[in-house]
Amino acid sequence: MLRAFRPRQAVLAAVAGVAFGFATTAAQAHTPLFSCYDNGDGTVLCEAGFSDGSSASGVPVRVLDANGGVIVDDKMDGNSEFTFTKPDGDFSVLMDAGEGHRITVPAADIY
Repeated sequence: MLRAFRPRQAVLAAVAGVAFGFATTAAQAHTPLFSCYDNGDGTVLCEAGFSDGSSASGVPVRVLDANGGVIVDDKMDGNSEFTFTKPDGDFSVLMDAGEGHRITVPAADIY
């Protein structure tokens, strides 16, 4: 038995597919990005943002010692940058934009 073409069902299926595609993309489009560089003058520069192009301005950032103790507690500036004096010994830098949006950069990865 042949079924009649139903344009309304076709349109609803297309809309649902497009909506699902946007929802999937939106769920993946806000990945945090965070990198730190040794300036060679005793300071470290960290840059942050999100994969969808949004700013990380105001996002908390912490420099932690080897035991997880806080050395510096600050925020990303208006340019989504953070500069600090490089501590002696082992340390890491944590960008904390909330659950699922935290990135830690260990000192060994800063060069």
